[in-house]
Amino acid sequence: MDVTQIFCDVDDFCSSWERMWQQVPQLPSMTGERRSTYSMHLSEVMTIAMASPTPRANAFHGSGYRTFKEFYTLHVLESWRGAFPNLVSYTRFVELMPWCLMLLCCFLNTRTGEITGISFIDSTPIEVCHRCRAHAHKVFKGLVKWGKNSVGWHFGFKLHLIINDRGELLAFKLTSANVDDRKPVPDLTKDLIGKLFGDRGYISQKLFEELYERGLQLVTRSKKNMKNRLVKLIDKILLRKRAVIESVNDQLKNMCQIEHSRHRSVFNFLVNLMAGLAAYTYLPKKPSLDIYPKDLPALPPAVF
Repeated sequence: MDVTQIFCDVDDFCSSWERMWQQVPQLPSMTGERRSTYSMHLSEVMTIAMASPTPRANAFHGSGYRTFKEFYTLHVLESWRGAFPNLVSYTRFVELMPWCLMLLCCFLNTRTGEITGISFIDSTPIEVCHRCRAHAHKVFKGLVKWGKNSVGWHFGFKLHLIINDRGELLAFKLTSANVDDRKPVPDLTKDLIGKLFGDRGYISQKLFEELYERGLQLVTRSKKNMKNRLVKLIDKILLRKRAVIESVNDQLKNMCQIEHSRHRSVFNFLVNLMAGLAAYTYLPKKPSLDIYPKDLPALPPAVF
C-alpha cells in the first residue's frame, strides 16, 4: 500500500462526506460574512498526516523521523511537491490539521476489521511527558492523570483496544490513565459476539454476566486466590496467544508513533493518534494468529 492508494481512499471518503454535508440544511450566512478557504484540500492534509508506514510510502508514521516538523520540512516540502502542488508552509499545515480531526475519526471507523468471533482486548499507556516533568506539564492540564500498570507509573492517557485474531482493529477508546480497564468494556463491545480474551485486569463477575447476556463470553486467566474452574482447551490455547495484542500495541507505538512527548496542542495530539491508528490499518502484515486451515489437498475421488 502506497501514498497514492491512501490518498484515493481518503479523497473518495471526503467526496462522499461533502455530498452528504451539502444535503444537510445550513445556517444562513450573515451579510458581509467571509468563508475561509484552504489552498490544500482536507483529503491532502489527512493523507500527509496518516500515510501508511511502509517502505514504499516512506511517510512520517514509519519514516524514521522523530518529529513531524522534521518530516514535513525535510521530506514533504522537498520530495512531495509534485504529488501535492498546493503544499503550504509547516506553520500553516499545523493550523490546518485540527480541521481534519472529525473526518479522520469517521474515516477510521470505515477501516475497522471483520468480527470473526475471536477478539482480544488490552490497554496501553500513552504518556504525554516524562514522569519527572509531570508537575510542570500544562498542555493537557486537567485532562491527564497518573496511572499504574505492571511496568510502573505513567502520566497521561490510556488507549483501550480490541482486535480480532487477524490483528485488525475492531474498537478503541481513549481515557485518562487512572480509568479502570473494565469501565470502557461495555461501550467497546456493543457489536461484538463470540469470545473476548483479556488479562487478569478484566476479571469481574458483573462484567462477565453483562457481556454474556449479549452473546459475548469474556475469558481471562484466574488469579492465585481464585477457585479453580473448568476452561475449554481451545480457550486455554487462545489465552496463551493473547500476546498478539501486545504486538499490536508495540507496532502502534514504535512504527506508527502514536506516542511522543512533543505535542503542543490537544487537537494535534488527537490528529496524530487517529492518523497513527489509521496508518496501522494499512500495514500489509499485521500480528495475527494462523488458526484457519488452508492449502488442504483435495480428497481423491472415490473408487467404486
